Amino acid sequence: MQNRYTGDIGDFSKLGLLRALSNAGLTIGLNWYLTPNETHNDDGKHIKYLSQAEQYRFLDSQLFDELKAIIASGRREVSEMEKPEILEAEFFSEVLDFPRASKIREVRDGWHSRALHEMKGNDIVCLDPDNGLIVPSATGTKRENKYVLREELYEYYQQGSSVIYYQHKARRKDEYYQEQYASIISGYPGAAGLILKFRTTSQRYYMFLLQPRHEDRVKETLLKMLTSGWKNHFQLIEI
Repeated sequence: MQNRYTGDIGDFSKLGLLRALSNAGLTIGLNWYLTPNETHNDDGKHIKYLSQAEQYRFLDSQLFDELKAIIASGRREVSEMEKPEILEAEFFSEVLDFPRASKIREVRDGWHSRALHEMKGNDIVCLDPDNGLIVPSATGTKRENKYVLREELYEYYQQGSSVIYYQHKARRKDEYYQEQYASIISGYPGAAGLILKFRTTSQRYYMFLLQPRHEDRVKETLLKMLTSGWKNHFQLIEI
């Protein structure tokens, strides 16, 4: 996540999902995986949905209005979304950055330890990296901050939380991401797995690693969303 993305269609989908889970009685932790703003591209421009109220506002009118107000104010920072009117949650918004390549592991380990401590005790922990699951070409490089590590997922799960992590859909077919995800869930005996794909504008996935005690309530919540207007935007993929 970068501050310049604040309020875009990705936030609308992510926060809409987390609000539904919160309304179902599940406590939420959200680690933004915040990184410094980049300037080499125009990412963060996906806010056209806010001018299409007839298509989106009815999905979650309060969320829509709050995000629209943030965009109108010009204050595109994740801190603007850390309020109960948008989401009742615990947030971790410490920036993950590697100014020195020689310190990547040290910096990341300390950052992750602090995040684990802050997120502990929540039913659901959502992890929101720019790109998703780590890829070999980024491992050990300064670009690693745009990804979640496999061991980080595992440690959140071991703390007792169900985990949702963001996965950007690049120019690959769904099967690639499903196979990648299946290789993870196979290492979590007893965990329930599912994928929620957001199909609108810039496509993305929300990957679930569910503790058994949360499985029924999460699935009931998602099925309820998929009988509402959200069904035109989300697709549920069970593993």
